[in-house]
Amino acid sequence: MPNPYETLGVARDATPDAIRRAYRKLAKTHHPDLNPGNAAAEARFKDIATAYALLSDAEKRARFDRGEIDAEGHETPQRPHYRDYAQAAAGQRYTSQGGGPSAGWDPEDLEAIFGTMFNEANRPRNQGPARGADAHYSLVTSFLDAVNGTTTRLTLPDASVLDVKIPPATEDGHILRLRGKGNPGRNGGPPGDALIAISVTPHPIFSRDGQDIRLDLPITLSEAVLGGPIEVPTPGGAVRMRVPPHSDNGTVLRLRGRGVPGHGSIPAGDLYATLRVTIGPVDPALEAFLRDWKPATAHNPRQTMDSKP
Repeated sequence: MPNPYETLGVARDATPDAIRRAYRKLAKTHHPDLNPGNAAAEARFKDIATAYALLSDAEKRARFDRGEIDAEGHETPQRPHYRDYAQAAAGQRYTSQGGGPSAGWDPEDLEAIFGTMFNEANRPRNQGPARGADAHYSLVTSFLDAVNGTTTRLTLPDASVLDVKIPPATEDGHILRLRGKGNPGRNGGPPGDALIAISVTPHPIFSRDGQDIRLDLPITLSEAVLGGPIEVPTPGGAVRMRVPPHSDNGTVLRLRGRGVPGHGSIPAGDLYATLRVTIGPVDPALEAFLRDWKPATAHNPRQTMDSKP
């Protein structure tokens, strides 16, 4: 398994945000759904997801940095070091002192020391219970299901299925961990976990900005001039909102609490609607009115623009 830092292309002191950005960038390129039938891309994505699962977990990242676990999260065997033997009682008789061997050095001591080392190296590994390896999967979900939460069914390579609960406010690139749903353990050990990388498909009108939702909201000319109530789509369904009279194109209106649902200590976000005034189909009566219309107060919307440096 490659080094997770190298897999994501980040430095060992990278911040969690930098690791998250690197993962999202790579996932959008190598995701299996974007590379159907490409085994190399699928294998690459698996490495990327494994690396992100380890480095996004502060405890596992620290253990990896200390050499306690490998890149897949497995315990690293701690083999005896020759210094452990050299510093033992027998080893003291062959340790160099004063620039040469000590007077008490005995060849049988050396044979005993290295015989022990060879026996340790050739001894079968502990066959006791061992935790199973984690299994890595990818799951594509819609924008609204990621925002509102849902339960979906994931079909595994062996045709078995997992019911995956996607919690509200799930972000693109999030890794879901299903405890005990990975590969079986060895010799009675516990199974590993299932790590599921979530990819969120774009929405045609909504975009996400942290906990907030943004959209461009078309309104008619009369709604912009006269104002009034209109229906506004939100991730939780349409709601009514009042447009203030004389609203310019580009005016941003806010609907409190209509963004991404809150979770834990994080409150619900807001929805920001940017008004886009649309003229609509050709209306001869409107054209005739505008030709003869003389505003009471002259207004030049470009008067503050200056092309001079």
